Amino acid sequence: MTPETIITLGQRGLELAILISAPMLLTGLVVGVLISMFMAATQINEMTLTFVPKLLVIAAVLLLAGPWMLELLIDFTQTLFKEIPNLIG
Repeated sequence: MTPETIITLGQRGLELAILISAPMLLTGLVVGVLISMFMAATQINEMTLTFVPKLLVIAAVLLLAGPWMLELLIDFTQTLFKEIPNLIG
């Protein structure tokens, strides 16, 4: 196993982690900014007002994008298991 192979596997793993986490992180960011703007406009200082909507939206995104994320993880794992003989030898 060469250093280039290890770097390539690590890079593919990091790219997969970014792809899987991006939908939830981006929606959480957008909802957080919108709620913060609403709180600033109305001068409401309630911390649960930011937490509950973000939680609900992230749960909805997880339900919608969950199968796609799982498919990516399964494909990556299957490819990795198939490549084990080539990586060792």
